[in-house]
Amino acid sequence: MSKLAKEMNRWVSRSMDRHVKLAVTGLSRAGKTAFITSLVNQCLHASTSDKLPLLSASREGRMIGAKRVPQSNLSIPSFTYDDGMDSLLSDPPTWPEPTRDVSELRLAIKFKPKSGVLKHFQDSATLFVDIVDYPGEWLLDLPLLDMDYLAWSKQQQANLTGHRKVLSEAWLQEAKQLDPLAPVDEKKLARIADAFTDYLHTCKNEKGLHWVQPGRFVLPGELAGAPVLQFFPFMFLHKYTEEELAKAKKGSNIAVLKQRYKHYQQNVVKKFYNDHFRHFDRQIVLVDCLQPLNAGENSFNDMRQAIDQLMHSFQYGKSSLLKRLFSPKIDKVLFAATKADHVTPEQHPNMVSLLQQMIYQTWQETAYEGIKMECMSIASIQATTAGMIDEDGEIFAAISGINTAQQPMMMFPGEVPKRIPSKAYWETEPFNFMSFQPLKNENDRPLQHIRMDKAIQFLLGDKLI
Repeated sequence: MSKLAKEMNRWVSRSMDRHVKLAVTGLSRAGKTAFITSLVNQCLHASTSDKLPLLSASREGRMIGAKRVPQSNLSIPSFTYDDGMDSLLSDPPTWPEPTRDVSELRLAIKFKPKSGVLKHFQDSATLFVDIVDYPGEWLLDLPLLDMDYLAWSKQQQANLTGHRKVLSEAWLQEAKQLDPLAPVDEKKLARIADAFTDYLHTCKNEKGLHWVQPGRFVLPGELAGAPVLQFFPFMFLHKYTEEELAKAKKGSNIAVLKQRYKHYQQNVVKKFYNDHFRHFDRQIVLVDCLQPLNAGENSFNDMRQAIDQLMHSFQYGKSSLLKRLFSPKIDKVLFAATKADHVTPEQHPNMVSLLQQMIYQTWQETAYEGIKMECMSIASIQATTAGMIDEDGEIFAAISGINTAQQPMMMFPGEVPKRIPSKAYWETEPFNFMSFQPLKNENDRPLQHIRMDKAIQFLLGDKLI
């Protein structure tokens, strides 16, 4: 009866439009943890602070309060909001630890209804917002659901260009020694899988590449050391026909690789998708355009490919009462260029323009489904302040902050291109992205930000009326 009552309450909440499941999507280092921490912090302070003028419920004085409440899924760890705030409020302030596993948080926002049915029956209403945090690396596996082992191997082979072609030499030398049709050699498979994993780590950490797949190989979580992570793409398809590989005996090397890939696909990736991605209502896609600009052409183009592939993994369609109850789909998508405080304010429109160029095809496909979309630049947690610098009598826009080496800096990082950079841009390397520590914050004041109120208004504003 308790379970039935809980389920009925969930249905009533959804039918009254009092529940939103928010997908905070982004690749590694895009700022998901910072965004969630800031969103919760801004809402907790919304009733006592005037720092959210673009959130209509706050501007109109209708925000009664917000609090964290027990999450619905008790088997998932809670999002470590308190730990993140401890880091941000320390001296010197530090960034919250990046996500290494799945976590969840439920936020209850109480407000005064402005219109609709609720205004006539209640003095106050509560919107419940469920947010799931997860490593960006794991997102990269969602496209695997549409590929079998050989199709994935072909894709990986086609991607061996640029930095990947050079970095792959060591593990390909190991893989060359494998006879796919021979009886399985567990030690050899483990050795090649380790070399493949080292290759993925090098792509991610040394070259700033984003399309690193399978994602669990670089951030395994509870799967560390498990045989399910001891596979790799077969890169020598030209030496064998698909018929030969299809007829390989059950205990052969290629058969075991196929089996492990399928197990990973069905029991790791599909389970992750079913548990966390099938019932989102709203989505924000966080994109760090600046770090790839700094890392070079390979990193930038790799990020574009990764984002394009990821967006195909989400369901889009107009929301209605029946769909909200039985088959929810995302009906609003916000594309956000993060770390806007790491460039001067006049460069913010360029960030938005560049992001629009990057997601152009995805935008078209999503628009066809009638989804409401917006693109903006934000800084979830501010790390710099804008100012001016005098150089030989000439005044320039600049940003100032404390870098990660604890040194005060005042600089102009460079111009952000409005469109996808040409070859000439990469040759001149005009952009100098630098990491800064967060600005100092007070415990009784909301975190400093840029346009978080605009982001919250787009994602939740229509539910707070």
